Amino acid sequence: MSKRTVLCFGDSNTHGSRAVRYALDIRRYPPEVRWPGQMAAILGDSWQVIEEGHPSRTTVHDDPIEGPHKNGLAVLPALLDSHRPIDLVIIMLGTNDLKMRYSLPAMDIATSLQRLLTCISTSLSGPDLSTPKVLIVAPVPILETGYLEEIYEGGAEKSRKLAKYFAAIAKRNDASFFDAGSVASVDPVDGIHLDPEGHAEIGRAIAATVTDLMN
Repeated sequence: MSKRTVLCFGDSNTHGSRAVRYALDIRRYPPEVRWPGQMAAILGDSWQVIEEGHPSRTTVHDDPIEGPHKNGLAVLPALLDSHRPIDLVIIMLGTNDLKMRYSLPAMDIATSLQRLLTCISTSLSGPDLSTPKVLIVAPVPILETGYLEEIYEGGAEKSRKLAKYFAAIAKRNDASFFDAGSVASVDPVDGIHLDPEGHAEIGRAIAATVTDLMN
């Protein structure tokens, strides 16, 4: 029996970045700590879990400081092609869109997510040229604190609105939805990234969601 494939498409919290304490702090949790790894351990050998987490990745925006390669929409078509056939795409993005440099309201971030879903729906990257199923994960609400406080100024309030808007986008596109903020909180050291407990809680919860969705 062939394995089913899940593509985890996200930012630094899928990559497993630790809380940022200083400039160029690129420390990362090991695979077994990161939420995709935790999910993979629960799902078992019948699943291939592909981690595609990129720090500072946005939904659809070129980063004017860190570069255009941070644009999720720009890289998603290549990932869908290279990893096909894909049974399920899990999207957990939106946190970096909260940065002050983008000046986006929460509703615009959700609308940007729609463009990713359109890309997936037209990709034919599922089994037998079908469309993969999609699970939208609303990221954990942020705090404005620590080393990254100024970068995310004004983002905390907007982050608390994302789950509502993301759920509506999921419903409109017949996609599944999970609110990561219902089981985890950010590390208060920088207010953006997950600690090991947060990764574990999200990994367990998404594994359960995937099991229900794909059985």
